[in-house]
Amino acid sequence: MNTAEILELKKILSKPKKVIIVPHKNPDGDAMGSTLSLCHYLKKLGHSATVITPNNYPEFLKWIPGTKDVLIHEENTTATEALISQADLIFTLDFNAIHRCGAMATPIENASAIKVMIDHHQMPEQYATYVYSDVSMCSTSQMVYHFIEMMGDLKLIDRAIGEGIYTGIMTDTASFRFPLTTSTTHRVIAHLIDLGVEKSHIHNAVYDTNSFGRLKLMGCALNNLKYLEEFHTTYISLTNKELDAHDFQKGDTEGLVNYGLSLKGARFAVIFIEHKEESIIKVSFRSKGDFDVNTFARTYFNGGGHKNAAGGRSKLNLEDTIAKFISILSEYKSELNS
Repeated sequence: MNTAEILELKKILSKPKKVIIVPHKNPDGDAMGSTLSLCHYLKKLGHSATVITPNNYPEFLKWIPGTKDVLIHEENTTATEALISQADLIFTLDFNAIHRCGAMATPIENASAIKVMIDHHQMPEQYATYVYSDVSMCSTSQMVYHFIEMMGDLKLIDRAIGEGIYTGIMTDTASFRFPLTTSTTHRVIAHLIDLGVEKSHIHNAVYDTNSFGRLKLMGCALNNLKYLEEFHTTYISLTNKELDAHDFQKGDTEGLVNYGLSLKGARFAVIFIEHKEESIIKVSFRSKGDFDVNTFARTYFNGGGHKNAAGGRSKLNLEDTIAKFISILSEYKSELNS
């Protein structure tokens, strides 16, 4: 977003507007943290702002300030689509391909509202009038902080805004471990702590409130862990039957793929999760070093994301999806062993 676009958007936002803010389908910590913090900021400017999620999101994110006012499109389609059609502006956060917001894509495309994209994923589509895209950023939530900064409004960031931003940065960096966590990221975090954001409270709310079922599911996932030593690759699979047996709730598989990557010698980790309701296998990829899982996911699994963290999907059954994955690895043997 260049200076001229920033000034244009600032002028648009100088008068009260009806604003809708949308994360991607199956929103995670960064999606909810960024949308809710932006919502609080826009309300401080005097706008009528509403977060509408495509579907529900994990319980461990429902403490973030503002979550009680979130509307879920899947559960209230008529009312939410009416709000979309009446909006002056629509902000889309933490995704850059319109299909990523599921059934909300068509009403958003058809809306006369000005569209604004804020996102850090690679290869953005051109559906928005104003695009703030930066793949060097660790999270969309950090970008919301810088967006507020570009608007000249850092003074408006309070604890409620800060808690959303902190949550998004923390979750999308795996607690500040991923390579895109920069010194600037830590300066942003320091500012949020100075504003009263309690880091221990947020960490406990997100990571230390596991249900009994999720802990048992974690054990099941680790029991299913496989290591393909010649490719320095681990993978985990979870069937629908296994999910049901452990009272699966949205968000229960979040972060499980990282356990595979923690294995000594592993450079590439994958988790395959069966979703019979959608007739797909959801796949998450993680890597260390220079192995590019964004390209891998885009090439073979209709997905994408970041260099070291990406997602995809397969319409094959679980067994055939894993077989396809293993068959592809031989093409990358030298890269995974370098």
